[in-house]
Amino acid sequence: MSGRILSFKNYLGGSDNVQMLEMFPSTQTKFTYQYGADVSTYTFDADYQTIVVDRLTYDRVSGDPNFADSTVIGSFGSNTSIGSAYINTQRDIYGDIDLTIPEQRYTGPILPDARANVPITVVSFKWTQPAANVYDQPQTLSHRWAIIERYEPDVTIGNPVLDPAFNPIPTS
Repeated sequence: MSGRILSFKNYLGGSDNVQMLEMFPSTQTKFTYQYGADVSTYTFDADYQTIVVDRLTYDRVSGDPNFADSTVIGSFGSNTSIGSAYINTQRDIYGDIDLTIPEQRYTGPILPDARANVPITVVSFKWTQPAANVYDQPQTLSHRWAIIERYEPDVTIGNPVLDPAFNPIPTS
């Protein structure tokens, strides 16, 4: 494995159900999930955690981030629950659920160069459909947003791995 700790792809479990975003820590954004049927009996949950990758490159043609040589080197704290105030179920009988990814997900330092020791907040949005009958089990599915946290003037300039709250992944 050439001394790597964990690839970004392996950490997230592949690219299925993962959307990449680049946001400022002060940015909050809302997404509407349209299930196409009444989801009033479903339960919804969301949480996040910030990880750090050692390096990040970009595709010169598309501008998309390229994680081929990125390794997850640590994290900040444990999973943080996103409160129910950020999950709007008022239109659930129509199949519409709004998820708001809150601001200030990551509050530590960021390097302005955006290519070394990059904090990425992974948001997981989960929904559970109750069992249709006594012979079935409830079904839980999830969708993830991987948010590359970007430097902005209100953020402290600094290396995230030098922050006291950074938890490196042990190498042995």
